[in-house]
Amino acid sequence: MIGLQRIEVEGKRFVLVEEGEYERLCREAGAAGEMEEPDLPLFPKADSRGRFPALEYARVSLARDLIRARKGAGLNQQQLADLAGLRQESISRLESGKCTARPGTVDKIMRAVEAERQRKKRKRR
Repeated sequence: MIGLQRIEVEGKRFVLVEEGEYERLCREAGAAGEMEEPDLPLFPKADSRGRFPALEYARVSLARDLIRARKGAGLNQQQLADLAGLRQESISRLESGKCTARPGTVDKIMRAVEAERQRKKRKRR
């Protein structure tokens, strides 16, 4: 086993960890990495001036957060929809990054995700 490795780049210290350990930590934090989730919608490309289309960027950002939260809670789209009182198609549209979510809908989804995380946490005890 290799000990913890630290490197310094431009005056900042970094810790190197094995990729599997990094992915495990990401899963536990509810933020799985890109390599694990190639199905995350892609952010829009910048225009020739380096500007991003704000609405599309916001939709994709929210979609990626919703996917990570759902997967971090160990739920599929149908399970999340059932817990949030929504249709699976609604979850799918939001996670595609093509639709704008109402704040109330996002609240329902996030409350359902958090409730599931708490339920699983209590179950582990």
